Amino acid sequence: MSHAGASRRLWLGALATGLSGAAWARPTPAPTARFPRRAVRILVPYSVGVGPDVVVRALGDRLARLWGVPVVVDNRPGASGIVAFAQVLLTPPDGHTLYLADTSTLAINPLLHPRLPYDPVRDLVPLTMLFRATFALWVGEASRFGSLAALLDEARRAPGRVSYASLGHGHASHVAIESMARAADVQLLHVPFKDAGALLAAVVSAQVDFTAFSLNTVAGLVAGGRLRALAVAAKERIAPLPQVPTLAQAGGPAIEMRPWAALVTRAGTPAAELESLRRDLGSTLGSDELRRRAEVAGFELTPSAPQAVRDRVDADNALYGPLLREGRLAGVDLGG
Repeated sequence: MSHAGASRRLWLGALATGLSGAAWARPTPAPTARFPRRAVRILVPYSVGVGPDVVVRALGDRLARLWGVPVVVDNRPGASGIVAFAQVLLTPPDGHTLYLADTSTLAINPLLHPRLPYDPVRDLVPLTMLFRATFALWVGEASRFGSLAALLDEARRAPGRVSYASLGHGHASHVAIESMARAADVQLLHVPFKDAGALLAAVVSAQVDFTAFSLNTVAGLVAGGRLRALAVAAKERIAPLPQVPTLAQAGGPAIEMRPWAALVTRAGTPAAELESLRRDLGSTLGSDELRRRAEVAGFELTPSAPQAVRDRVDADNALYGPLLREGRLAGVDLGG
């Protein structure tokens, strides 16, 4: 074999080896970026320890385990959710900030305020319904009212004299009690509070006659004998309060007060991130452990498709619109 032929064979062998190596080294398509890529924040328009906050923290614990990143609950109470939702346009639309929304933030505030720091339709996208609860009507243990019938009788004799406390104009407790007052044909005095602690102290001391909350929020005061329930706003008595009559059984109108909440995020979040969020929220909310923890806190988990959130908001707009038209939500600063 000539020297030239041997060199040619060596060159071809090297070329083949190089091509084979290049094939092995060819870059593969980059995998889709994992979601979430950093800590996730859930903004909650309630104080720490109030019922909705308890459910969100339980959910956050499970999501943190699933995702392997921290899930931070950021409490921003005040102004029926406006304080928390003022952050919407300050957060990037990437799915890493979620918001606990309810009838106040999605339905009532837009009816009351022509100028808000957020637009629930333009700026937010629904992920899932989260929970619903049942309100009960609470008075201080030393209240002058021994029954709901007595309270309503007084309200009929002296319109505007019987007072109730809520967490602000447009809060679920505000519109729920005004719905009851409308159905009972009475006029009540609304006393709004910014803080649940101050509100409950006023009811315990009878500075304000009554309020409406789910059991979880007031459980400590009930156990200590400082609050008592006049009625539960449900069709039937509830298991945690079997001795407490329904509104209708107590002499009130046959209506329900079922506060609800949903999870939403910033509109403009990419479709892949929305799909990932909805999938992970759905599987987490289906957990028996989380369901039991929510039930202990007095809440029923209600995972859903995004359209269910839109349908609930539409129903609330129809339900509470008459309150606004009849002036029952008067006193709100409509200047926003």
